Amino acid sequence: MATIKDIANRLGVSVSTVSKGLNGASDISDELRQMVLDTAVEMGYSTKRSKKVENRKLCIFIENMNYETIDEFGYDIVLGFKQNAFRRKWDVDILPITPAFQEEEKYDTFLLKNGYCGAFLMGLALHDSWIKQLENTTMPTVLLDNFISGNPNVCYLGTDSYEGIAMAVNHLVNLGHKNIAFLNGSLYSLVSDQRQEAFENAMAAASLPVQKDLTAYGYYVSDSAKYHVPGFLAAGATAVVCGNDLIAKGVIDECTKRGFRVPEDVSVVGFDDISIAATFDPPLTTIRQERNELGRCAYDILNSLIHHIPISKTLLRPKLIERESTARCAHRD
Repeated sequence: MATIKDIANRLGVSVSTVSKGLNGASDISDELRQMVLDTAVEMGYSTKRSKKVENRKLCIFIENMNYETIDEFGYDIVLGFKQNAFRRKWDVDILPITPAFQEEEKYDTFLLKNGYCGAFLMGLALHDSWIKQLENTTMPTVLLDNFISGNPNVCYLGTDSYEGIAMAVNHLVNLGHKNIAFLNGSLYSLVSDQRQEAFENAMAAASLPVQKDLTAYGYYVSDSAKYHVPGFLAAGATAVVCGNDLIAKGVIDECTKRGFRVPEDVSVVGFDDISIAATFDPPLTTIRQERNELGRCAYDILNSLIHHIPISKTLLRPKLIERESTARCAHRD
C-alpha cells in the first residue's frame, strides 16, 4: 500500500512536498498540489489515509434532491446517515453539487484534498461525469439508486423498485383495474428505468397489456402531471401509478381540475410515502421507502467499505400503505 515516501519517489520530490500537497498547504503551487493528489489517488494512498483516527470526515453529495425540511424526500435519509455517523464520532459534511461542479472537480482528488474518508452520493444522473469516474475510484463510496459494476469500493443502496411497483400494480388489479397508466420520473435515471421495467413485468404477470399511450416519463415533480394526465384520461385510464408522491399529487390535482374524482373515477398510487402524503386530498395510497433506514444503512455500508469489506448491493423492502386515493374500479369507458 502506497506511503507518502512512495508518492515522493514517483514524483521525484521531497516527502515534505507530498505532505504539503496532501494537506492543502499554501506554499506549493496549485499545479504541484494537484499532481500530488492525482498520484496519491492513482497509487491508492486514499485507502491508507482513511484509516487515520484523527481523520474522521465523511461527505454526503446531493444533486437534484431536496433534503432541508422534513417534508422533502432526502431529509430522513440525511438524518439517518448523520445519526449513525455521529454516534460513532464521525463528522459529516453535506455538499449540494451540480454537473458543472463534477466537470471541474475530480471525484477522488476532491475527497482526498478535503480529508474525506468516503462519501454517500444521492440523486446523481446516469450521464453525470462522476458516475463514469466511480468505475475506477479507490474511495469508499455508497450510491443511492445507482450501480457501478466491478468496483469493490462502490456499493449500490436503494429500495426494491421491482417489488414496490409490483405491490402498486397488484393492489390496483385486486381492485378490478385493467387500464392502468404509469407516470414515471426522469429519464437518464437508473431507478426510473428499473420502475419502468418493474411496471411492465407486473402488468405482464397480471396478463394486462402495457399501452403506449398510458405510460410516460416525466420529472419527479408535480408539474409533470399536466403534460401527461390529459392523455391518460382520454385513453381511458382508471388508475395511475406514479414514480413518486409529488407526481401523484400533481395527478390528483390534474384529475380534479378536469372533473374526474379521485378515487371514484381514477385511483392514484404514489411511491415514497413522504410525510405530507397522508395530508393530500384524498390521502395518498403509496409505496413506502424507509428513508431513515436507508440513511442508517448508507453509513453502515460506508463504514464497511472503509474497512475493506466489499458490498455490492443492499436493497430495503418497500411497503404498501393503503389510504383513500384508491378504490374499486368503476369500469369507466
